[in-house]
Amino acid sequence: MLSFEQKQKIIESFPELTRKEVSLKRLNYHYEDSLYEKTIVVQHLHPNGNGYVYVEGISGYTPDDRGLVNIREASEEELRRTIEDAIRGLATEEQWDEAESIEEAWVNDQGQKLTLLEEEGFFNIYHGYNLEESFGDYGEAVDYLKEERFKRSGGDLK
Repeated sequence: MLSFEQKQKIIESFPELTRKEVSLKRLNYHYEDSLYEKTIVVQHLHPNGNGYVYVEGISGYTPDDRGLVNIREASEEELRRTIEDAIRGLATEEQWDEAESIEEAWVNDQGQKLTLLEEEGFFNIYHGYNLEESFGDYGEAVDYLKEERFKRSGGDLK
């Protein structure tokens, strides 16, 4: 788990975010150029490492009833990607560009590689050229990959 200081450094590497202190030594980070009333990207980053990122309406996430996902156990890569997605969601009219095709590489600890590919509205997982699984939702595909102990590779295919 990343420490509070590590998470703070990652979050503050996004120059478009503004830091605001709140109660109990927690920090919020706002995206002031948001096209929506909502400007908070990171909410209640706490010295114990807990915190939340606003991802309401962004495909691939399962937010709580406030539109937030917990980042307590997030890796550096996961935290950066979640913040990037959150900023993109607040900076665009549509929460997610459905026209943009998804093609991602995922790997496990044994070096096995799977490819997540969006095809005709389905999110298919391939092992080489062989179809491993198919899902109707990006979030379901990601959940499956995480359950199988795969992590998104830094070298996405697209």
